[in-house]
Amino acid sequence: MTEIASLAAHHILLSAAALGLALLIALPLGFAAVRRPRLAGVVLGAAGAIQTIPGLALLALFYPLLLMVGHGVPALGFLPAWMALTLYALLPILRNVVAGVRGLDPAVMEAADGIGMTGAQRLRLVEAPLAAPVVMAGIRTATVWTIGAATLATTVGAASLGNLIFAGLQTEDWAQVLKGCFASATLALVADGLLALVERGLARRERWSLWLGAAGVAIGLLAACAPLVGSGQKTVVVGAKNFSEQYILARLIGDRLEQAGYAVSYREGLGSAVALRALKQGDIDVYVDYSGTIWADSMHRDQPAPRAETLAGIFDFLKPAALVGPLGFENAYALAMKKGRGIGDLRGLAAVAPSLRLGADLEFLSRPEWRAVQSTYGLRFAEQRAYSPTFMYRALESGQADVISAFSSDGRIAADDLAVLADPKHALPGYDAILLVSPDQAQDARFLAAVKPLVGAIPVAVMRQANYMVDRDSGKASPDQAARWLAAHLERK
Repeated sequence: MTEIASLAAHHILLSAAALGLALLIALPLGFAAVRRPRLAGVVLGAAGAIQTIPGLALLALFYPLLLMVGHGVPALGFLPAWMALTLYALLPILRNVVAGVRGLDPAVMEAADGIGMTGAQRLRLVEAPLAAPVVMAGIRTATVWTIGAATLATTVGAASLGNLIFAGLQTEDWAQVLKGCFASATLALVADGLLALVERGLARRERWSLWLGAAGVAIGLLAACAPLVGSGQKTVVVGAKNFSEQYILARLIGDRLEQAGYAVSYREGLGSAVALRALKQGDIDVYVDYSGTIWADSMHRDQPAPRAETLAGIFDFLKPAALVGPLGFENAYALAMKKGRGIGDLRGLAAVAPSLRLGADLEFLSRPEWRAVQSTYGLRFAEQRAYSPTFMYRALESGQADVISAFSSDGRIAADDLAVLADPKHALPGYDAILLVSPDQAQDARFLAAVKPLVGAIPVAVMRQANYMVDRDSGKASPDQAARWLAAHLERK
């Protein structure tokens, strides 16, 4: 089974589940709203308001809400994506139900009342059949919207074709981006075509087109279920954040777990806070984080500490999840710029910062590390912009940024001949790459035996080379290929 088949299957089932729940909510609510104008105003207004919330924000909002529910409710993955997409699908269905019934010939309604039909009979025998083509048009619109929006489910850890798109954007693998976009668009067009047959059958009373469209939808759902039939292996979830190094390490870990007999799935593109909470909740089983991130962001420690003290503090903070150990390299935040500017450290940068533009990754400007650097050195830039990590380096190269928040294990620092500015006041903490496992896997000896050989095994120079394999402009490798190269290098040691 190819990766795209598995992702397409998850994408179809997530979209279908969201549409199914939206229909269960919107159809009865829409028909009730037809008879109650005030209800119609409230319902349509609420559904319209939901549409004004950006898709990424709506998906992200369900994560803390589900965390507050607790009691074993999964806060990451399918559930938050399902709920958010369901809300997004409501508006076109509700609008078309109301419009379809209100658009019926008043004489038909009078005739139904005249022969003594009850409200339920009129709904079942007159309103629903006559409004069905208009309602189906709304369902078609909701289907296309939902399949497109389902690509964003990657950000909350739900598998979808968005995995290809987001990973491709971060690694500048445009073929992979196009593959994900094309697959998602194809699914939307096929689904819309099948529902168009159902709509035609309802409008023209053509049984063949009605049954053909319905059969096509049923076959598509059954085909989507086939790749997801369990193999009997225990499935574990490997998490990753949203940059190349994380994709590579996730695949390296996943390959080792597969060799140990586990079925592996991936939840990639996660934010730092989401990833750690997901680990503690058991929504992901293993991922790589960085000691400075947890120390400053999750533990809210304002001052850096010695490496041993930091790791010991994180070990206690994580319980009952576990810190398996550092991987052997550090990926620290560091401000970098092109060489030749005569600036060697952050004190020198502070003097000229008001005339420079800062380009940062998507998290840096909201993180405590940035606040610590600002207050320690008095940094004030003329302009600050956030980019995805890949495009941040492009901004520096193109002159749209003068300084960036680079990563010390990134191969592009040497390749682009950048100067990393020293931090003489030690405002930034250390950032050991550390291997973390969930509470359940911390008790699984076989699982730990599979991943422990990675502890202390990856030098920073080797990690830089693996990262650059994915990030370079020509001869680019995929994260899978870089992970295999990294694994082969480790075996040769």
